Amino acid sequence: MEIKKGANKFMKKVITILFVLLVLFGTFSVYAETTVPQNTLTSETTSTTNLVELKDKALKSLEDYQVAYGDNTYGLAAYILNIIRIYSIPFGFIGIVIAAIYRYVIGIRKLDVQDKGFGVLVAIITVMVICQVLPLVFAIVVRGWRG
Repeated sequence: MEIKKGANKFMKKVITILFVLLVLFGTFSVYAETTVPQNTLTSETTSTTNLVELKDKALKSLEDYQVAYGDNTYGLAAYILNIIRIYSIPFGFIGIVIAAIYRYVIGIRKLDVQDKGFGVLVAIITVMVICQVLPLVFAIVVRGWRG
């Protein structure tokens, strides 16, 4: 019983440290620009220009996938799987933190919540791994076996 209490205290400290590090790394960003452009455009025009550039970049990326896979359907599927792969990482980490809070913070007093937190943790990690591996499997199957 004494070992379990010590392990719970240790896990609380580890989760707390990981959460603090996640918050710190998520809030700091480095931005360096050598020259400050003298822009006479309004912020509305600039944001519209940025949106158009993002749209053009996404369409170019989609066209690159379609050329690489040799088919519009396969290219679109690969593009969507890549977007899912990219966005699954931050959502997965947020889910892991929430599940860890349920398991190790709230679950100390309530065992049913602790089991719920463990189940959610396993599910989130499983979905995250699937989202990371699925584009690779798709590329191997489509490009490797299709010919």
